Amino acid sequence: MQEWTEQELEAQLSKGERTLIFFHTPLCGTCQLAKKMLTVTEAMIPNLNMGISNLNYMPSKAALFEIESVPCLIEIKHNHVSKKIYAFHSVEHLLSELR
Repeated sequence: MQEWTEQELEAQLSKGERTLIFFHTPLCGTCQLAKKMLTVTEAMIPNLNMGISNLNYMPSKAALFEIESVPCLIEIKHNHVSKKIYAFHSVEHLLSELR
């Protein structure tokens, strides 16, 4: 997963493609575990357009996407939030959610 700044995230969203954004904070232990699971998931579904962003630097996105807590994986389709995932149960669960 590539780390996206707010400008890079905006550029990705402007394309109108299916986009997955993993919001985290650096000191969140659950975020670190979720990031590892997403790295495996991304390797198993190679065509995912997925990036990672530190929510501490994007308070406007937290408000826009109504993020309640981290870790949070948001799926954007056709410029609308189609899915939010807060519970990262397993790689298998993520695969079923993202396929």
